[in-house]
Amino acid sequence: MDWRRLWTGAPFVAALLLGACGDAASTAPRHALEQRRSALQDAIADDPQSIVRRVELARVAIALGDGVGAEAAVKAALGAGAKEAALRPLLARAYAMQGDGARAFQTLDGGPIIPEMIGEAAWVAGDVHLGNGDLAAAREAYDRAVQELPRNAALWVSVARFRDANADTRGARDAADYAIELDKANSPALAFKANLVRTEEGLQASLGWYDKALAADPDNADALIEQAATLGDLGRYRDMLTALRHAATIVPRDPRIHYLQAVLAARAGNYRLARSLLQRTRGELDEQPSFMLLSAVVELELGGEAVAATWADRLIAEQPDNFTARRILAAADWAGGDADGASEALAPIVSRPDADSWSLLLAARVAAELGRRIESADYLGRAATLARGEAVPFAADNDYGLLTMAADAEPLNPAAAIPAISADLSSGNSARAIARAARIRDANRGVADAHILLGDAALAGGQFDLAIRSYRAARELDAGERTTLRLANALYRAGDVAGSGAAILALRDSQPSSVAADRLAGHLAMDIEHWDDAIAYFDRVRSRIGDRDVVILRELARAWAAKGDDARALRLIDRAYRLQPLNAAIMEFYADLLARRSNQQAAADLRDKAAQIGR
Repeated sequence: MDWRRLWTGAPFVAALLLGACGDAASTAPRHALEQRRSALQDAIADDPQSIVRRVELARVAIALGDGVGAEAAVKAALGAGAKEAALRPLLARAYAMQGDGARAFQTLDGGPIIPEMIGEAAWVAGDVHLGNGDLAAAREAYDRAVQELPRNAALWVSVARFRDANADTRGARDAADYAIELDKANSPALAFKANLVRTEEGLQASLGWYDKALAADPDNADALIEQAATLGDLGRYRDMLTALRHAATIVPRDPRIHYLQAVLAARAGNYRLARSLLQRTRGELDEQPSFMLLSAVVELELGGEAVAATWADRLIAEQPDNFTARRILAAADWAGGDADGASEALAPIVSRPDADSWSLLLAARVAAELGRRIESADYLGRAATLARGEAVPFAADNDYGLLTMAADAEPLNPAAAIPAISADLSSGNSARAIARAARIRDANRGVADAHILLGDAALAGGQFDLAIRSYRAARELDAGERTTLRLANALYRAGDVAGSGAAILALRDSQPSSVAADRLAGHLAMDIEHWDDAIAYFDRVRSRIGDRDVVILRELARAWAAKGDDARALRLIDRAYRLQPLNAAIMEFYADLLARRSNQQAAADLRDKAAQIGR
């Protein structure tokens, strides 16, 4: 592609008009743009040969997201005598907005482009390359666009999106901030800033930025949809629905609206409605991991095990370490009579020392079905301890020499470096592993994953201070579960229990929908005997995952018993016992409660059973 060719014979007036209305149209509120489009259409009806008005109409259509209308306006301007070299980038933009990137490139390559429009041509090329996933070509195009249009706020929003796609969180933040500095009423820039803040600082902190974006343009559909998703994660479902209804009046066919409504229906237990809403997306979101996961959950709940397994399989193909998808696939395969499939789905989970009890119990049942009695007993024994081991940050690989040679040849390539880091740690060479991770971090300081990689290597190598510093640096870029829980774990292992608790509570405050944060906050409250807080945290977990976690049920029973409500505690510990009838710790506590209720015989029977298991 060579869209850099120049055409120097375009009339100066055309270039001036093209430059004059570029950024202003893209940042006006939607209602103002609609009014301007109507006025321009009336003026064109009176003067069909007005090139200036037709070009402005094309820009207004682009700002409204109407690629078809923009194409029609540009072609009408060309028909009225406008020069192709002046309008080629606008026509390419119209095609790109319709999802036809190939035609956009053909248009840019179809002839010369006037100097005044080179920046816009590069901008369009960058957007198409970004949509195609060609980040290297996108970077080159955006660099040229910024060189030509250094103070175009809308362009800097595109640059922010590119940097975010490149995992350059700090660079994305800087670009968004500069766009806002150039135009404080730029609603897309404010909305993108809100998305970044949601990742970096948490759900609650992002709401103020969504409010600013919608104050600048109340009809910014993207801001409304992202705000709705955030409100849903905060549990503010009524406000979420209000935002979605407003968005539906603007972009009624946007599949994201149906998806978020399906999320809302599923959380309310209305899985049939959720399925209907998912089907209304017309397949446009089928490749998104969150859509696959929700579809799998909904189909499993409605008894469609085969369909649920298909969705889970697709997600695992893209994300092999997505353990939620693996649990769904295992449950679907097991319910459908495919014990071998269930065993295969569970294998990567139960092979880890930190496997959850639900997976271990299902693995035990599957192994028993397949005649593997010793394996089944092992899974049952691990599940009965209720103890989760330390998570393994890296997968081991035995071919040490080849791995290290590959990493030495490409030290900044994570695909080569991460297996070598794992091999270094497995061979006891933690210093070398940490050095490899530090080299990647130094080259990518704006990328949260680079700091996490160094933190994981340092933690595995016993360098807790370095791990803590690395996780803190990662959390400055991404304050979500993956960073905060790592930081909390590192602080706890370093002996800073208070700091660990503070990190967990900060996650709980910023991400109220986090099951992990509620679970850990509940355990912290139990440790300091704040029973009411513990009950509140564990009940939130229970409302999200149901009565399948024996640890949550046991801890709730302990908390209610400590408050003197033995009747409620008995109901909870009975549920836990029915889930894990061979768990000695649960039997002991159950026996204590029964004894306090004067049911001495039942208590004695449970203690005898626990003693036999413990032998």
